[in-house]
Amino acid sequence: MSSGGDGRQANMDVRDQVEMLHVEDALEEIEDDGDVPMDSDDDQEITLSNDSIAYMDSHKSSVFCIAAHPLMPSLIATGGSEGEDDDSPGMGYVLDTSSIPDTRPVLPASYSTDPLSTHSRAPTHLRPLYALQGHADSINAVTFTQPEGKYLVTGGLDGRLRAWAVKLPSGNSPARLKFWAEAQEVKEINFIAPSPSATYPNTFAIGASDGSVWVYTMDKGELSLVQSYFTHSSPVTAGAWSPDGNLLATVDEEGALYVWDIFGVAAAKGLANFNGGTSVVALTPADSRFAVDGGLYAVAIDPKGRTVAVGGATGEVRVISLPSLDAQPKDKGKRAGEGQPGQILASLSVQTDGIETLAFAPEPLTLLAAGSVDGSIAVFDTSRQCAMRRHLVGAHDEHAVVKVEWVKNQPWFLSSCGVDGVVRRWDLRAGSSYQAEPNMAIVREWRGHRGDGEGGGVMGFVQADDGRRVVTAGDDGVVLVFEA
Repeated sequence: MSSGGDGRQANMDVRDQVEMLHVEDALEEIEDDGDVPMDSDDDQEITLSNDSIAYMDSHKSSVFCIAAHPLMPSLIATGGSEGEDDDSPGMGYVLDTSSIPDTRPVLPASYSTDPLSTHSRAPTHLRPLYALQGHADSINAVTFTQPEGKYLVTGGLDGRLRAWAVKLPSGNSPARLKFWAEAQEVKEINFIAPSPSATYPNTFAIGASDGSVWVYTMDKGELSLVQSYFTHSSPVTAGAWSPDGNLLATVDEEGALYVWDIFGVAAAKGLANFNGGTSVVALTPADSRFAVDGGLYAVAIDPKGRTVAVGGATGEVRVISLPSLDAQPKDKGKRAGEGQPGQILASLSVQTDGIETLAFAPEPLTLLAAGSVDGSIAVFDTSRQCAMRRHLVGAHDEHAVVKVEWVKNQPWFLSSCGVDGVVRRWDLRAGSSYQAEPNMAIVREWRGHRGDGEGGGVMGFVQADDGRRVVTAGDDGVVLVFEA
């Protein structure tokens, strides 16, 4: 332990080494040379950059969700809260990013110093076309119905489900919305998943905090209930449809997976054997081979509808087989399909924290990407027994990866966003190492949102099929438009 005398002696030693200022010099007037940067004890450098070409700042608080119209990707819907208070009503907006002018004033080259930045022009301020009101709590789910986007649907923490009819622009008239219907069967809606089915258009599913799953359709302008399921015993966290819209996979906080036979197609082929013939797969933590500590929070179905992947709170991924509904039984008494539905094809444990997002690559690729709370992205090849193709450690530094999505028309490219406030695009052709420095695969990076704990980062994004435009939802309350 140091004594007070030792401290005083140290101070005297320091004074002996310092040249004292003469009293006349103390009165000398020092000429102002302008602002001088202050010294920092930790030498931290703060860099602010904005790579966006446009922005919307109408939200008063976090933007939780975002969706793009399937036929007109420039028509964007967002959802969030009207304020920062817990009891603030929900608020959403619809905007048209096609109104961004092609020519914008060029800023000085020093505006952005990031070598990966693409920004060179002043961003355009966008004003919303329409305000989505009527929710008593935050809007945390928004989607356009498939395949033509005839309706816009929002879900909130107030349990309300609200639908608007959408009329696309015609001539000089902008897109128009008209409130159409509302339903409330649950206390909180956790997600809305639109069905891609052309046979049953304008169908969508919701998952609720009470463990229930509801499937609705906008049939002839009426909001109609198709199915409801009450098998989950904990909050339903995520849902995904098969490409044909016949099957719906849902997961919950206790770690259960159910794949529902929504329209009875599997039952007609003798493939729905669980829950009274309503589901084709039912896996719970009671099966030790399937169990994931902490529950499941991500789910995705591959483009052929043959497998479903789920991701859990401890960084584990399970890949499970699905029935082939388009196959025909060759012999009487044999079931249609390839293999037994519900088989665990792979148990993957590469990442060290929860799996927030899963995405299968478009055909002909056979890749599965998983984004983790540990900040990494793992890519697996499902055609090679789910062998790991790449592990992008620190893809978003130490911050959680919120979403990964493949570029539809350029399937080698994967886009991601994170709590660090950055959107990145990766080229998965680059390199063959199982583990590589993330910047070896980055082909584009966009900044503009607050991150690194300052505002919460990017909560989601939508991108054009060719990947040239990305629109983000920020926890800082701003929507940004980026362009490659």
